[in-house]
Amino acid sequence: MDLGLKGKRVAITGGSKGIGRAIAEGFAEEGASVSVCARNADEVTATAAALAAKGVKAFGKALDVADPSALKAWIDASAAEFGGLDILVCNVSALAVGDSADSWEKSFRTDMMHTVNAVAAAVPFLEKSDSASIVLISSVSGFEIDFAAGSYGAIKAALIHYSKGLSRQLVGKGIRVNCVSPGNTYFEGGIWQNIEKNMPDLFASTLKVNPTGKFGTADEVASGVVFIASPKAGRISGTNLVIDGALTVAV
Repeated sequence: MDLGLKGKRVAITGGSKGIGRAIAEGFAEEGASVSVCARNADEVTATAAALAAKGVKAFGKALDVADPSALKAWIDASAAEFGGLDILVCNVSALAVGDSADSWEKSFRTDMMHTVNAVAAAVPFLEKSDSASIVLISSVSGFEIDFAAGSYGAIKAALIHYSKGLSRQLVGKGIRVNCVSPGNTYFEGGIWQNIEKNMPDLFASTLKVNPTGKFGTADEVASGVVFIASPKAGRISGTNLVIDGALTVAV
């Protein structure tokens, strides 16, 4: 299936590893130009080089997405590098699980406000596109209560609500907005690998309740993101796509 992404211009926050990296590679494999940002400069440089090796334009910048000025500067630079933007994917999370003042502050500043600020910076470019799309990465913890209830789950729920509202607000500008909510996703350096090493009982109990008997992969999540962002999904907006292997029971 041709998703119509060849030559499209994509910006992805947190695109140097894990789900974000898989999303970046998925878009590049479809022929899109891809820009990524993340905190680690070496990882950003390596990611941009790997994407460019696929034969597409690639750009990257190291920054803290909780810094609104730096985030806007990266989006502006990405648009300048590619001659515009067609797709924005907000993927970064502080992964601040807990109920402390610190976890709430980190979740709000990183998960929520980086998304709000990225959208604000990108919309002037997206509204000039003939196939504009925004995808926000939430979580199954955002619509069903689990061990991450508290700051993480509540802010992820807020992202789903924000996405739905944006889909109505931006439809007149020709910009689609959707959420993708992954279930338990295992990858190198990810939260579930850390839990496997440091909290083996939680890892084992979580694996046990997964109906498929395994965790999802970053590539499986990326496939859903790439599709729902693509022109092929042109009628899909205001949706929360759950990718969890039948883990959740919410209707």
